[in-house]
Amino acid sequence: MVRLELDQVVMRRMKEEDIEMIKALIKEGCEGTENRLILHILTRPLCLFILAVFSSILRCLVHSFILALAIPVFLLIIFLKITMPRSTGVLGSSRPYWDYVGSSYRGTQAETLQNPYCRISGKTPLTKKPRCRIGSKDKDKEMSTEKITPEREQAAGQVWVADCEGEIVGCIFRESETRAGIRRICRVVTGCWYRREGLARLLVQSVEQRERETGAHRVYAHVPYPSKVGEVFFKKLGYQQLGEGTDEEEDDEEIKLETPERGFLGHPLTKVFYKDL
Repeated sequence: MVRLELDQVVMRRMKEEDIEMIKALIKEGCEGTENRLILHILTRPLCLFILAVFSSILRCLVHSFILALAIPVFLLIIFLKITMPRSTGVLGSSRPYWDYVGSSYRGTQAETLQNPYCRISGKTPLTKKPRCRIGSKDKDKEMSTEKITPEREQAAGQVWVADCEGEIVGCIFRESETRAGIRRICRVVTGCWYRREGLARLLVQSVEQRERETGAHRVYAHVPYPSKVGEVFFKKLGYQQLGEGTDEEEDDEEIKLETPERGFLGHPLTKVFYKDL
């Protein structure tokens, strides 16, 4: 574990040259999430019943009992792998694949979030040139030729990265605005060496502060279904889980518009949390 000085963290918009590093960070942070989701779906009663029916049919055609059991499970896993959002996508977004190029920042002046730790310590965080990955220059050139329209930028959402002395140590994804005053966080990831340092809390609270200043009154957060850590994390930050049956939820028509992402046979893939700003 590496000690992270939070007052040296700069939270800025993702640029196009950061995309490969962000994808690698997402892949590292979401390792095993997809497999846990698949296991969660496979163990639901309705899914087990369907697999048992197909196995019984195959048993009449295949002489091997093991093959009759394994073939339906194997085919379903392949189907889920193809249809489920990938580890480099953003589960919880309204789209199965995130538009990294469209959400890249192209302004001349850096757009940053306020870091409260800088005010406390009185230090000014240093901004260095991001570290480039070997072999990423050609890919960056290819991506820069894509046509980016204002409509695509608006629909793509935003990605904020935590930059510490030129190294990207975390990121947070905020989806595009689809309802007035409503924002949606669909992914928060920190590097494996910088966890339990308060970085994820800093990212979420800084985005909340910015959205509050721009007129948002509620933030939703989608957490992958098997993630107990994410559930505890957002509850500590004052979020409530959707569907807990409070009187406020029953009377609030807007909250009924937010639903969890669903996969095979309608099984939920995410848990929805909300917080009024």
